[in-house]
Amino acid sequence: MQLQDIGIRPIMQEDNQQLAKIVRETLKEFNLDKPGTVYFDATTDALYQLFQKPRSAYYVAEHENYIVGGSGIYATDGLPPDTCELVKMYLIPEARGMGLGKLLIEKSLEFAKAQGYRFAYIESMPELKKALKVYEKFGFEYLQAPMGNSGHYGCKVWMQKKL
Repeated sequence: MQLQDIGIRPIMQEDNQQLAKIVRETLKEFNLDKPGTVYFDATTDALYQLFQKPRSAYYVAEHENYIVGGSGIYATDGLPPDTCELVKMYLIPEARGMGLGKLLIEKSLEFAKAQGYRFAYIESMPELKKALKVYEKFGFEYLQAPMGNSGHYGCKVWMQKKL
C-alpha cells in the first residue's frame, strides 16, 4: 500500500462497521480497551450518525475499497464555540508511517478553519506515543486538564492548538 493509492473522502453510513472495528482493534493493540475510552462508547458503532452534528465532519481513508483509517472534527459538548475537537484519528497498522495520518489531520484542520473554529482540542492517552509526537509537530500544546464533556475519562492527555 502506498500513500498515492489511498483516497480520502467524507464518511458514509455504510462505513460504520469497518470504522468501529478499526477503532476497537487499535485500542486493543495498545491495551486501551478499557472503560472511559471510545472502545466502550456506543457512538463508535454509529460514527456516520454522530458526525451529522453541525460543524462536524469525518474523513475516511480508503485503499482498494477497504477503509484503512480516518479522522474527524467534532463540536464536542461543553467546548467553547470557537473550539472543536480533533477526534477518532485511527489507522490500521499497515497504513501507519507513510504520512497518511498527517494528511488526515491536515484535511480535518482545514475543515475546522473553514467552519470558523479558532482552536482545536485533542484528548489522547500516554500509551499512544507516536500519535502524541505527530500532534506536537502540528503545534498542539499540552494542557493540565480536560475541556468539554466528551465523557472519555480514560483519556489522560489533553492538548490544544490555535488554528
